[in-house]
Amino acid sequence: MRRIALGTICSVAIACAPESADLLRTGRWVDLTHDFSDQTIYWPTAKPFALEVVSAQRTSAGYYYAANNFSAAEHGGTHLDAPVHFAEGKWTADQIPLDRLVGDAVVVDVQSGADSSADYRVNLNALDEWERKHGAIPTGAIVLFRTGWSRHWPDRAKYLGTTRAGAGAVAELHFPGIDSAAAGRLVERGVGAVGIDTPSIDYGQSSTYPTHQVLFAANIPAFEN
Repeated sequence: MRRIALGTICSVAIACAPESADLLRTGRWVDLTHDFSDQTIYWPTAKPFALEVVSAQRTSAGYYYAANNFSAAEHGGTHLDAPVHFAEGKWTADQIPLDRLVGDAVVVDVQSGADSSADYRVNLNALDEWERKHGAIPTGAIVLFRTGWSRHWPDRAKYLGTTRAGAGAVAELHFPGIDSAAAGRLVERGVGAVGIDTPSIDYGQSSTYPTHQVLFAANIPAFEN
């Protein structure tokens, strides 16, 4: 079962090509999503992906019929966090304008920092370094942080920092995220959306999720995993 697109679950791809009038036709598409299956990683308190086979057989009338039921929590696998997730009255997934989810991508590579600590947080220094090399982050850009953490998927122990489930496991989470000061800079730049290749835009040991609060108060959605 691959990339079921409904609710907050999404498929993320970036078109990469020289200047062109038709990137949909000429671009190179890079799939950034993880499959949905019984191996998909979910937050320790969330309901995991479940697939129920309704039919996969030839019927008494002679024709073959296949159908399934599936269920899962919203926040697992490659998915979109809508601003309402942490900001009352802000956009739900269906209210986010499409032009906030399509646009030029800025990729900030922070793999060296993430390699140094599972609790690494993208900070202002990382953004300053990117902007010294490339100029100010453009208004409306989709900013993607490359920590390299996706290499651990689907190993829960390495990706989340724990294999346990339930509320008690949340305190054991260790993975990189974005600090609130860097989130504030992204708000100042007027970015369209933010993405990261870890389970959350806040690092694993966060208990108040300030980066979610800062970005979502400004109606900036985020992609996780």
